[in-house]
Amino acid sequence: MRVRSLGIVFAGGLGAAVLWAPGPAGAQSPGGGACQLQGVANIAPPLSTTSGSFLYNFTGNLSGCQSNVAGAPTTGTVSAGVQLPEAVTLTNSTGGTTTGTVLYQEPIPQGSGSCGNSTTVGSALEAWGDGKNTVLTYNTTGALAAVQLQGTVVASMTLTLVASSVPAGFSAPPTFTINTDEPAFVPGQQATAGLTFSPTTQDQDCVTKGVSSANINGVVGIGSAS
Repeated sequence: MRVRSLGIVFAGGLGAAVLWAPGPAGAQSPGGGACQLQGVANIAPPLSTTSGSFLYNFTGNLSGCQSNVAGAPTTGTVSAGVQLPEAVTLTNSTGGTTTGTVLYQEPIPQGSGSCGNSTTVGSALEAWGDGKNTVLTYNTTGALAAVQLQGTVVASMTLTLVASSVPAGFSAPPTFTINTDEPAFVPGQQATAGLTFSPTTQDQDCVTKGVSSANINGVVGIGSAS
């Protein structure tokens, strides 16, 4: 019962998982395939039986990906709303520069609803095993364990500097942009997905304890324009 009540809220963090669909949503030829997704979503404030606004982040892995799209990657990671380490140019107070690694915050996905039903919107980053990236914007709607995700591949994602990660005496660029550069998935392509969810611990029942984290598992369908 708890798994079914939670299904609607978490798919928003999984947008990049559906990037295997290199054409309009629902199309089945000539491209096609599937990809296994496993990950964890973290929600704040925890979800309960009372409807309200929430934020969340997500990290996951894609494996066993198969496609007849030439050159499509077979593995990857997906993230939404997390902080990423990036190597950038740091400037000190005298104008000298050096290269250092600091943190940049991905856009944080947002949602509205409860354990019973909700909608979400956000952006997600797919870092493929071939070293390329794909950025997706998405929205989700659903009920019980079934969630429908609609997404669009976009040109880039802009992250914001986490000021506390900059070494004392230095400054860093205020933003960092990650571009969609995976040739198998170009901006403007559409995707859809349906996934299932379960709390990471059994005590998160939405009644006596709100749900702050959940496991995400599913097979993502692949399709392309004819």
